Amino acid sequence: MRPLIIAGLLILALIVGKMLFFSGDSAAPAGGGGGPRKGGGAKLNLYVVDYEENASTISASGSTVANDHVEIRSEISGLITRLSIPEGTVVPKGYLIAKIKDDDILAQLKKIELEEQLAAQTEARHRKLLDINAISKEEYEISLNKVQTLKADKDLLKVQLAKTEIRAPFTGKISLKNISLGAYVTPSNVITTLTQYSPIKIDFTTPERYINDIKVGSTIQFKTDGSPEFRPATVIAIDPSIDVNRSLKVRAISPNQNGDLVPGMFVNVAVEIKKTKTIMVPSEAVIPVVDGMQVYLKKDGKAKLVKVQTGFRDVSKVEVLKGLAIGDSVITSGLITLKEGDPVSSN
Repeated sequence: MRPLIIAGLLILALIVGKMLFFSGDSAAPAGGGGGPRKGGGAKLNLYVVDYEENASTISASGSTVANDHVEIRSEISGLITRLSIPEGTVVPKGYLIAKIKDDDILAQLKKIELEEQLAAQTEARHRKLLDINAISKEEYEISLNKVQTLKADKDLLKVQLAKTEIRAPFTGKISLKNISLGAYVTPSNVITTLTQYSPIKIDFTTPERYINDIKVGSTIQFKTDGSPEFRPATVIAIDPSIDVNRSLKVRAISPNQNGDLVPGMFVNVAVEIKKTKTIMVPSEAVIPVVDGMQVYLKKDGKAKLVKVQTGFRDVSKVEVLKGLAIGDSVITSGLITLKEGDPVSSN
């Protein structure tokens, strides 16, 4: 019997405590201090849109390109009698890389020179005879034509002889050799390659909307993955057409005096663009969606969703090209739970 009395007392105590708890909670709003204020809305951070004067920077990626690059080939077929390829070193313009056997051409040239001497003597005699009308003008012209024909043949052989010498067309670093001394080469064989990368070119692309901001002669900054320091380069050419990705191709050139940059390196490019008036908003206010970007505005005390067109961005802000007006209040906090039409008040 006693356990039943104890259990009954415990149940009664719980019922009394529950009644006291709910009566205290319902009394709190009556005092005016605990409940939410009627019609107040969520308090969020706002950013008032205005023009900003700034020097914006375009970030782009690109690659280094050789100033000049050529595959060394022979113009004629023949046997290599001399080969001088100091692999991986810089050679001057005109450096003799390879020599093709020229015995047959030299023999023909010697023969032509002897025939030319004899023809010149004959032409001189005929000229004297023509002066005294001992021969006809036609006979003299035949001998003169012989001299001129042999001279043309001689010049042709000299051209063929020059083709037996394969020389560097410009100063540059020579790569690995692909043939050996004594090999028979044809114009289809690549003997080696020659590359000049001091100065070196930088090719990069930017969005088409910056076509009027980048000019030939302007200075850019670039750096490689292996170096944290930016280097200067000068824009030397801009592609006159836009590619299929709506991008503009730009080419710049840098001295590369130390020769530490080589063709094919990945580079990060920074192009500074001067803009006088730009609408910038905090980057956390911009919400990416499938068909673009959007922001929340405070309109008549409520949240309103607006689509915007964005441009470049820096560390903390994003450029807005379309969709906002001066004086608009952009909501920058509470965006995760915010919905269009929710009441909003500012902190």
